[in-house]
Amino acid sequence: MKIAELRTSGHPKTLLSSFLYFDVSFMIWVMLGALGVYISQDFGLSPSEQGLVVAIPILAGSFFRIVLGILTDRIGPKKTATIGMSVTMLPLLWGMFAGETLTEIYAIGILLGVAGASFAVALPMASRWYPPHLQGTANGIAGAGNSGTLFATLFGPRLAEAYGWHAVMGIAIIPLAIVFVFFLLMAKDAPSQPAPQPLVNYLKVFSHRDTWLFCLLYSVTFGGFVGLTSFLSIFFVDQYGLSKVQAGDFVTLCVAAGSFFRPVGGMLADKIGGVRVLSFLFIGVCLCMIGVSQLPTIFLVTALLFTGMMCLGMGNGAVFQLVPQRFQKEMGMVTGIVGAAGGIGGFFLPTLLGVLKETTGTYASGFLTFAVIAIAAFGILSLAGLAWKKKWNVGREAAKI
Repeated sequence: MKIAELRTSGHPKTLLSSFLYFDVSFMIWVMLGALGVYISQDFGLSPSEQGLVVAIPILAGSFFRIVLGILTDRIGPKKTATIGMSVTMLPLLWGMFAGETLTEIYAIGILLGVAGASFAVALPMASRWYPPHLQGTANGIAGAGNSGTLFATLFGPRLAEAYGWHAVMGIAIIPLAIVFVFFLLMAKDAPSQPAPQPLVNYLKVFSHRDTWLFCLLYSVTFGGFVGLTSFLSIFFVDQYGLSKVQAGDFVTLCVAAGSFFRPVGGMLADKIGGVRVLSFLFIGVCLCMIGVSQLPTIFLVTALLFTGMMCLGMGNGAVFQLVPQRFQKEMGMVTGIVGAAGGIGGFFLPTLLGVLKETTGTYASGFLTFAVIAIAAFGILSLAGLAWKKKWNVGREAAKI
């Protein structure tokens, strides 16, 4: 039983600490998306501007994931996480006491990217404590920290209604401080933490084709998940006329599917192989987005988005069942690079949905485009999977491709 093995094969306190660190950081990372309707109302933003505001933290997170990934390999994940959480307090304070111009909002969004970079720290921290056959499960549990989005979308609009969106930024400091203290007391770097290498050695991973393949796959799964998370509140209010709080509730329901099923994707990948799981999931995403593009009733579109987000969440877990099998010594760096690609995907999706809505007058074109991207990823994965089976399984019986 894999869950029972997690207690004896690694370090449960560190696994929990990784989850909580990622969870609270992810909540803060998507905060502008959860509050996007309120910010858009204050500044009178167009659809394309709305998409840009909620997407900036996602893009900034892509850059910072590479930085924190390198730091994770060089100084260890615990020190890196401590730095990350300390810096994350700055944009929250800025948003609470200022944030009166659009330029400030953009700057706050950039700094919030540091919270999104927690991914490049939390997953290697958990992964290095566990053997190969538990990688999907351990990374899935740590990666389920993207459930922090639920707190942002569920409580963000309600608190903003009562106190204003500036106050919500300040309130977020409270759970961050609690997790910060818990992390300092409970988290521990793994004994297998590799010795620091010259920076040029970490950059060599860019020369591997597999690095770019993982980036492409994750830009669709995670990029789709976080991109939709950031944009769906705007979509529900604009397309279906929901109130801001109702929209937050519907988004929370969809996000829950992607968050809580991420570990399921990792466990299934451990059992039957990441490529096989991802293949089914990409097809599922494609079909769901085609359905959403028809803009059906609110209940049907929510069911389709729920299922699509579930597939994307499971896909995130499946991708990171594969990554540790290919890269071990450069785990932090590769996680940062692949995570950055996911963030870039998450930046382009809401931007794409906003721009296509503005140019075509309908959200249908944006969701249909995402469906095409998902099926293209399926085709690329099918070709890559054949090469991986030949290369990875040589002398590595424990590998599950």
